[in-house]
Amino acid sequence: MAGMTPFDAIAHSFSTIAIGGFSTHDASMGYFNSPAINMITVVFLLISACNYSLHFAAFASGGVHPKYYWKDPEFRAFIFIQVVLFLVCFLILLEHHSYNSMYDAFDQALFQSVSISTTAGFTTTGFSEWPLFLPVLLLFSSFIGGCAGSTGGGMKVIRILLLTLQGAREMKRLVHPRAVYTIKVGGTALSQRVVDAVWGFFSAYALVFVVCMLALIATGMDELSAFSAVAATLNNLGPGLGEVALHFGDVNDKAKWVLIVSMLFGRLEVFTLLILLTPAFWRS
Repeated sequence: MAGMTPFDAIAHSFSTIAIGGFSTHDASMGYFNSPAINMITVVFLLISACNYSLHFAAFASGGVHPKYYWKDPEFRAFIFIQVVLFLVCFLILLEHHSYNSMYDAFDQALFQSVSISTTAGFTTTGFSEWPLFLPVLLLFSSFIGGCAGSTGGGMKVIRILLLTLQGAREMKRLVHPRAVYTIKVGGTALSQRVVDAVWGFFSAYALVFVVCMLALIATGMDELSAFSAVAATLNNLGPGLGEVALHFGDVNDKAKWVLIVSMLFGRLEVFTLLILLTPAFWRS
């Protein structure tokens, strides 16, 4: 209905719901040059980046019950992040007169901020040509990714939320060392075991990122390209900056092997692959 052929519509619907970002055209969504297609894609990317258990809860009992969404702290944090990213991109694009009209800036800012932050990786324009702050910001947002239980990549919103709450608790402890503070999410107090698990995942994720980035630099890739390439592969994103802004075809073979490992770590969420390297796993 928005202008795609049936083949393109089916292919992009699969890629959107799976947050894969694959397109039947080299120019990705930019091939269609359609604000209507962009908006439809944004809606379904946001749906796909939410926890699917929320969708089930909202529709399982008959009718639509939006209250299930707004009761969930992860969903609220996710929407807050999306709104902030969009506003920052939109205002900076207007400030730099990157587009001829406010409408074009709105369309591009909304689509790219949602696409990159949910780790879909669809593109309508060369976002690497935007003011440098924006592509770097969007790459960092891909580390957050979608919600737990979604098809998005990254570390997931709930983990970032827990890390933030843990940081706030530590600051309170500095002021009141004898006080006992609990971390609550949605009114439920979390055990220290859960908090430790989140910190462990974050540490492992950061370690894999640093090791892969250093390995890419060792193969001869420049720092910006290495950073963005690992961010794009570890977070299951796709597009990067510098040497990998358009594609990975020019990356040397050694670097491609590093990126393959990075993609495996990202898709399997680090621990699944790391546990295979532990002697205890094989002894058991």
